[in-house]
Amino acid sequence: MEISRVVMWFMALGALLGGVDLLLGSRFGLGQRFEEAFRLLGPIGLSMAGILCLSPVLASFLDWCAAPLLSGIGLDPGILGGMLAIDMGGYPLAKELAADPLIGKLSGILISSTFGCTLVFTIPLGLGILGEEDRPWFIRGLLAGLGAMGAVLIPGAVLVGLPLGRGLYNLLPMLVLCGGLALWMRKGADRALKCFRALSAGIRVLSVLGLTLGAVEYMTGWQLLPGMKSLKEAMQVVCSIGIVMLGSMPLAELLRRMMERPLGWVQRKTGLNSESTTALLVGMVSISPALAAIPRMDRRGKVAVSACMVCAGSCFAAHLGYTMEAEPEMVGVLLAVKLLGGVLAVCAAMAVTRDLKPAQAES
Repeated sequence: MEISRVVMWFMALGALLGGVDLLLGSRFGLGQRFEEAFRLLGPIGLSMAGILCLSPVLASFLDWCAAPLLSGIGLDPGILGGMLAIDMGGYPLAKELAADPLIGKLSGILISSTFGCTLVFTIPLGLGILGEEDRPWFIRGLLAGLGAMGAVLIPGAVLVGLPLGRGLYNLLPMLVLCGGLALWMRKGADRALKCFRALSAGIRVLSVLGLTLGAVEYMTGWQLLPGMKSLKEAMQVVCSIGIVMLGSMPLAELLRRMMERPLGWVQRKTGLNSESTTALLVGMVSISPALAAIPRMDRRGKVAVSACMVCAGSCFAAHLGYTMEAEPEMVGVLLAVKLLGGVLAVCAAMAVTRDLKPAQAES
């Protein structure tokens, strides 16, 4: 049986357990996660439906202005899709631009769910909600996570089916951009915050604009911007993600409970507090609550969680749901790359904070 089918059966089991528990009054807490997943449909739709509507138009623009330049130096234009998060237009953009479908999968699934998500979501969110005392540890974690991400995307390209040389060459711009981003954030976090906020605001403007134009077209038949994808098609993708999350979020809650004893062992071995180890699991479902918990963590935990979110963030929720809808055969590769990247990132974070004594590790 294909791994995507196995995963889908597990998601169905999670949805069944969550739905039944909700009917019983959320006696076991799984119903709350089931209901929370459904409530996330609105925010998910607002953030990505408009971008999905505009993705063919954006692809045409980039194909006109950037694709010839990239093709001239032997790069596939599809690599540009990885600059956006997978659930914020990265996948359809990569698919539209890619000359090689394998590059489209590499960029639209693996790069956009790690680098793209970090660039347009994790960094703006983290720098926006964290105070001055937490930002240095957040940035330190991001640097460790970006390093781990570069390490796992290379074998990820091979798993997609690309020859090592071609995969590495097409990853080169992203790896160079990673290095530049890391250096920039290390030297001037405040300036980086302003730029990332501007980037987030620009993406939101595009999303709302696409949503508005799509709604007008759906209700009147009048296409104000030729070439757009219909809002109905975009919402089908959003709904597919939401359906998978109905199962993944109750399952993630079960996983958290089952891992309490192993996490206790991790806490004793690493010195991380319970808030940190819990956030490592929570972040694999949703990045936002994991980052929001950073002020309550010890310093090593702040670095470890921030590092882990670069690769492993949302791997059991929105990113998994989107991949199940868009490229089911990529589910195994997605989970392997994101989870391995998360493990390597946490190990790197532990290594770069080993100089912290127990007293220094506390907030």
